[in-house]
Amino acid sequence: MSDDIHEVYAVCYAGHARQTAENYIFGDPHDHLSSIAYFVWAIKGPHGTFVVDTGFDEIAEKERNRQILNPVGKSLKALGVEPDKVENVILTHMHWDHAGNYDLFPNARYHIQDTEMAYATGRCMCHPMLRMPFSERDVHAMVSKIYAYRCDFHDGTDELAPGITLHKIGGHSKGLQCVRVKTKRGMVVIASDCCHLYSHIDEGRVFPITYSVGDTLEGYKTLQKLASSRHHIVPGHDPEVLKLYPAAKPGLENWIVRLDEAPKV
Repeated sequence: MSDDIHEVYAVCYAGHARQTAENYIFGDPHDHLSSIAYFVWAIKGPHGTFVVDTGFDEIAEKERNRQILNPVGKSLKALGVEPDKVENVILTHMHWDHAGNYDLFPNARYHIQDTEMAYATGRCMCHPMLRMPFSERDVHAMVSKIYAYRCDFHDGTDELAPGITLHKIGGHSKGLQCVRVKTKRGMVVIASDCCHLYSHIDEGRVFPITYSVGDTLEGYKTLQKLASSRHHIVPGHDPEVLKLYPAAKPGLENWIVRLDEAPKV
């Protein structure tokens, strides 16, 4: 394997039933009951395993009325990833469903954008509307990691390893970032919440929890430039990802899928 070619996996650990109108600013004229999926991602390659986002735990599950299907730790172990052996965790942003399980990776360094940490601890958190998607517990835990010298800050675009780059997008959260990964099928972009659903980027629509609508929409253009094609962009909460991509191995269908393999399109 080349030193810049990686395998990429999407791990679905939770779900939530909701009306489609809840997924879009201005609602949806064809409102009906649908669902969203909650993912973390794993990148495997010659430079080790990188985990992208850490999901939420059982406490948050109850607080936010969500359903954990398979806890993040169990899910990663099913993929052969031992959380206590992970050396690098990329946090795309600090929202409660992406930055929880803060004690699951005791030996990892955390990678986050300067802007996101400043946002999560600054004056904007005095506004309930902006504060709502953050967990005080998770933010406190990240501050503790900073003081334990376990956090690396990034400003804009940065390379973590050959074939793995971070790109600040903003929009949904002020310091939101995506991850671009070189794979055998081309450049795959783990969009996380830069694009919640395929319909957001395909139709130019926006998820209601948003710091900046303008940055979100401009971010879609950036995702398209970074990815080898539209089919190389992986949204953060779309259950279709589980249908489009092959299981990581037999027995992991509708749970863990491989993103460096071509989707069914």
